Amino acid sequence: MKSFKSLGVSDILIETLAKQGIKEPTPIQEQSLPVVFKGNDIIARAQTGTGKTLAFLLPMLQRVHTDVHQEQVLIIAPTRELIKQIADEAKVLGDVIGVDVLPLIGGKTIESQLQQLGRRPQVILGTPGRLLDHAKRGSLHLDSIRRVVLDEADQMLHMGFLPDIESLIGQTDASRQLLLFSATIPDKIRNLAKAYMHKPVSVTVEGEHITLDAIEQRVYMMNVEEKTPRLIQMIQDDNPYLAIVFCNKREGAIRLSYELTAAGLNIAEMHGDLTQGRRTQILRDFAKAKTQILVATDIAARGIDIEGISHIYNYDVPHDVDYYIHRIGRTGRAGNTGIAVTFAAPADESWLRRIERAIQATLTKYTKDGQVKVKGNENAAPKRGRPTKATGPKSTYQATKAKAHKARGHKGANSRQRQTSTANSGRRRKK
Repeated sequence: MKSFKSLGVSDILIETLAKQGIKEPTPIQEQSLPVVFKGNDIIARAQTGTGKTLAFLLPMLQRVHTDVHQEQVLIIAPTRELIKQIADEAKVLGDVIGVDVLPLIGGKTIESQLQQLGRRPQVILGTPGRLLDHAKRGSLHLDSIRRVVLDEADQMLHMGFLPDIESLIGQTDASRQLLLFSATIPDKIRNLAKAYMHKPVSVTVEGEHITLDAIEQRVYMMNVEEKTPRLIQMIQDDNPYLAIVFCNKREGAIRLSYELTAAGLNIAEMHGDLTQGRRTQILRDFAKAKTQILVATDIAARGIDIEGISHIYNYDVPHDVDYYIHRIGRTGRAGNTGIAVTFAAPADESWLRRIERAIQATLTKYTKDGQVKVKGNENAAPKRGRPTKATGPKSTYQATKAKAHKARGHKGANSRQRQTSTANSGRRRKK
């Protein structure tokens, strides 16, 4: 295995990493760092948890001209949570080499950000909307940007940020270096690369595999109007320790939250309209089981690694296979088992077939009353009149936080539930 030194990382950054317990590069860092240090554009396909943040942060920060006080690096990511994570890491590294790092996200006042931009920080991080807002105001100078990073590019595509991203990239220096990191590379991302990249180097690294065999997957077929009462009854019957209910849209999550609260369930909602501080508090309460049901959009499908999540409920069938895998991957972690329930209406049949082909398994389907309609067949392709050859990936999930340099004890749902069952007995949800 190569060392950080041999990959071009400076001694002072290596010392800073060592203090954090990071002594050896991960595969994505080993492959990406030499490419980025050379100034090449890169398309890196890597899951969250493979160490990709350092793969772009180390060379981006190290190549900043610290004696020049103007925007030089632009890092774009889809959510406030992810920007905050990257910014926290960037500030630790930036402080030791004299690089000024500024995150720009919603939930913070424009006025305070305008003051901070006045000092012309060298590294800017932000979500597309807030970055474009400052660019239009003239408070963010993009013409001096020489290096751009798109993190979680596929998620930004799904969230409708592609036009904003193109606008931001188009305002940067024409000779910029562009780094694109994404869990998947759909056609629109490839088209983006063709339009804005020059002879990009492709790098692909897989994360640690967690088999979906640890997760019992069920599908309940019913009409749309039957989903809410069935979900309420199921939550009351299952009495999950911690559970996430996923909705496809923010409006649906807000409406469902109201209905579940009216039914006496202990819930919180998580979506893109909440402030950063509110989201942080919600996740903190959820991790401590102060709130046991989280109603969320796909903003919570990636990056949440909370022990004790025993159930996932897909109130809406996701219209993207990757999101299905990311959603149910919040449970069944660290050697524990989990249950993933999907509510599907007749109109969702085609999406279910896509999911089945991708995970190479037939999902067990039930009526709304719990009668088995189709028996699941592990590792088998779904049948549509005659056996269909599966074309998707094997039934595995890329670990979200399986970072080699951040390994830690993780007892999971079963052991935690045993340990806390007595403490929780006094605060069970009202049925």
